[in-house]
Amino acid sequence: MFTGIVEELGIVRALRLLPDSGQLTIEGKIVLSGTQIGDSIAINGVCLTVIRQSEREFTVDVMAETLRKTNLAELKSGSPVNLERALQLQTRLGGHLVSGHIDGVGNIRRITSWGIAQVYEISAPPTLLSYMLPKGSIAIDGISLTVIDVESEYFTVSLIPHTFEQTTLGIKGIGASVNLETDLIGKYVARFMGINTIPGNNKPDLSLGFLAEHGFI
Repeated sequence: MFTGIVEELGIVRALRLLPDSGQLTIEGKIVLSGTQIGDSIAINGVCLTVIRQSEREFTVDVMAETLRKTNLAELKSGSPVNLERALQLQTRLGGHLVSGHIDGVGNIRRITSWGIAQVYEISAPPTLLSYMLPKGSIAIDGISLTVIDVESEYFTVSLIPHTFEQTTLGIKGIGASVNLETDLIGKYVARFMGINTIPGNNKPDLSLGFLAEHGFI
């Protein structure tokens, strides 16, 4: 589990892609402190397991499903990546609960300035947009951000100067892909209510009648 608060920008030193898997070697410093083989590190929001490490680098395996559902296959040697170690129970939860399991990929469609902030419009599949709401949380490339608005084909977030300067979003431009993980609690609530997020197939099983029948109200 992660918080979406990026600890440092790492650098991809090697990327080996096979037909159904891959392997990444990344240079980092902060995230290697206290890290052991088998520990989890979020790379652009993707939870991956350290299989080898040295004083300044670590290596992770990437499964075919991960390559298919994220933008990791677009990385190349020298690419910057957002890094975060798994949270500890005594850690301040400065962002929100992030599992590191990516729901899908979006694309940056517009960037505008608004005072000190940079506002990003990001396109996303309808199934992901259905989990978002204004002032809710979203993880973009592993960065915990607050949703401003949700439209039919995209949503908007704003970045303060620190986030813009210290993460990969400050480097990415129009058209760039980003990993998206919607709010974990929202997904569980939708599942509990029996909501199918495929458009046209919403069949909520939870109702006031159901709650009354089972003694909740």
